[in-house]
Amino acid sequence: MAKPKLALYWAASCGGCDVAVLDTNEKILDIANLVDIVFWPIAVDFKYHHVRAMEDKSIDLCLFNGAVRSTEQAEIARLLRDKSKVMVAFGACACFGGIPALANFTNRDGIFQRAYIEAPSNANADGTFPQTLTKVPEGELELPELFDTVLTLAQVVDVEYFVPGCPPPVDLILKVVDLFASGQLPPVGSVIASDKTLCDECKRVKEEKKITRLYRPHEIIPDPEKCLLEQGIICCGPVTRGGCGLRCIEANMPCRGCFGPPPGVVDQGAKLVSAIASIYQGDSEEEIARMVDEVLDPAGTFYRFGLADSMLKRKRL
Repeated sequence: MAKPKLALYWAASCGGCDVAVLDTNEKILDIANLVDIVFWPIAVDFKYHHVRAMEDKSIDLCLFNGAVRSTEQAEIARLLRDKSKVMVAFGACACFGGIPALANFTNRDGIFQRAYIEAPSNANADGTFPQTLTKVPEGELELPELFDTVLTLAQVVDVEYFVPGCPPPVDLILKVVDLFASGQLPPVGSVIASDKTLCDECKRVKEEKKITRLYRPHEIIPDPEKCLLEQGIICCGPVTRGGCGLRCIEANMPCRGCFGPPPGVVDQGAKLVSAIASIYQGDSEEEIARMVDEVLDPAGTFYRFGLADSMLKRKRL
């Protein structure tokens, strides 16, 4: 009996999701025994033309990590969708846009201006920008076109399942493989993680106390037994889906929200603003202004992983 076929792809992301699959260590051999890996550019020498030659729906499971921000990534997302029976948005970038989607606070022109003109580390006296097509003596060189807006995978193609995390933890990866191999995948559209918030899973003491100041993590040494948010450190636990194993919290660092919003939350960033406002002790305009000033990076704090999937989606320029 032929083994199911597995494809993995890396779009706009850091590559950590692919590394997380390798972090299964010796269990990668168990995965290899369960499935045939037919496409995995980071690990095996497959080319796009190999995928194009496959029959439609011949790939049983595709783990697609990374947001979509270029013509190449959109093309391969559609190609793998045609070839795959089950498409999984794998990791925070594919699910919600992730860190790359913070580019939605500007656009392609702004990114190019910063990267190729303003950045102090470059030497570009002629002000040259990347071109999609360049003629050289040997022929024509082609680059993908960068989109103005970073997209989630589900904004480009239909997606059956969502596996959050930056990157997804090993136990969650193994769970996905086990569910697939055993034919016990949940209903289409499911997020394969906890339905509780991270706060529901966190064992730190919560005293329902008000705070009078917000701190960045390096400014204080937090009590490892008490709620970080109630110590004035912005923690995304109240507005983030659980299932990560509390890795950041157990390292005495706040949650940054990479598992995305829990069920019932439409906009993770807006919900976090509401959560902080509900415990911050400040009634006067001066106190509220001070609170705003204490959040030095609002974009990266409230929409670090979820801008593309939020109500905002991008800044209107």
